Amino acid sequence: MYSFKSRLDGNIDDIEQRVVAALKVEGFGVLTEIDVKATLKEKLGIEKRPYKILGACNPPLANQAIDAEPDIGLLLPCNVVVRQEEDGSVTVAFMDPVAVLKLVEKPEVGDMAMDVRQRLERVRDAIER
Repeated sequence: MYSFKSRLDGNIDDIEQRVVAALKVEGFGVLTEIDVKATLKEKLGIEKRPYKILGACNPPLANQAIDAEPDIGLLLPCNVVVRQEEDGSVTVAFMDPVAVLKLVEKPEVGDMAMDVRQRLERVRDAIER
């Protein structure tokens, strides 16, 4: 598995705001926001349900990761997907940093990945409340 997720009922915009607020509590900011629905509509004329990719970053941990492995930026930021399902529910999926960062075979990166995963799991738990 390269992700873990939660499925919620509610307004997608409200849920996205809850995700961003919970990320902030854990020291993350959202560096990028990709509106996949809007992009596919604009570029391909395809209608899709709402789907956003949030690029979350915890600056101290990102700095620590870059110090440990300069090319690790290829695996950052931690992406969070907020998407509306066919039944109207909203899935929030988190990249599992342990699964992704195990590509970097350095113990200090593995330890940091576990810390990041625990923080993201707390974000997931917070939005489920």
